[in-house]
Amino acid sequence: MRRVFTSMGTAVSVMSETDATGVERIFESADRTFSLYRPDSELSRMALGQLTLPNASERVRAAYAEALEWRSATGGAFTPHRPDGVIDLNGTVKAMAVVEAGDLLFLNGSESWCINAGGDVLTSGLQPDGTPWSIGVVDPADRSAMLLSLELTGSRRAVATSGNAERGEHIWSAATAAFTQVTVVADDLVEADVLATAIIAGGQMTLEHVTSHWDVDVVTVDRFGELRATQGLLAALRA
Repeated sequence: MRRVFTSMGTAVSVMSETDATGVERIFESADRTFSLYRPDSELSRMALGQLTLPNASERVRAAYAEALEWRSATGGAFTPHRPDGVIDLNGTVKAMAVVEAGDLLFLNGSESWCINAGGDVLTSGLQPDGTPWSIGVVDPADRSAMLLSLELTGSRRAVATSGNAERGEHIWSAATAAFTQVTVVADDLVEADVLATAIIAGGQMTLEHVTSHWDVDVVTVDRFGELRATQGLLAALRA
C-alpha cells in the first residue's frame, strides 16, 4: 500500500502493510506548527513578529531547544537560524515527523514500511518481495539520474540527503561549499538529517568532526563531482 502527499514544502511517500492515513495527520500537525511555507504556522507568525518564542507552544520551544543542542554539538555548522535571524526548524522537525509516523505504523501492526519525506528516509523490515529496502540517491548534477543505491539492513535504517541543489533554503555557509550533496546513513533519522546538513554547511572540517564523533556512514559529492564514501557505507552500495 502506497500513500503520497505534500507536507512542509516537500513530497512524502509512505509504503506500508497497513493504512497510512494516520501518518498524513502527523505530518499535517507538524506542518501547521513548523512550516514556513504556510502563513498560519507558529514559525511563520514568529517570523512576521506576531508571536514571540516565550509565548510559543511547548512543542515549538522543545524543538528549538533540541536544535540549539545540535548547533553546539556540531560546532555551529548546523543552526536553527536563517541569516536574517528567522527560526527555521526544518532541519530537525521533518525527520522527527518521519520517526513519529514510523512509531504509529508499528502501533498499527505494520512491521515492514518505508517513509520518504524529501530525502529523509526511514525503513523497517523487508520489502513485500522479501528483499531489503533499497534507497536511491539522486545525482546532484542531474536530478533525473540516480547516483547510487543503498541497501538498508541491520540497524542502519535511516538515510538523509542534503544538498543546495535540492533544498538549499535551509543550508547556509559563509564559505564556498566544499560539497554539493551529502548523504548520511545512521540508526537515527534526526541524527542523519542534522549531520548531513551540518557537513554541507561546514565542509571538510565538519565531515572529519562528524565521522570521528558519531557512528554514521557518509557519502559526499564535491563541487568537482567526485564521490567519496566511508568504509561502512561502501558495503551498502549496490550500483
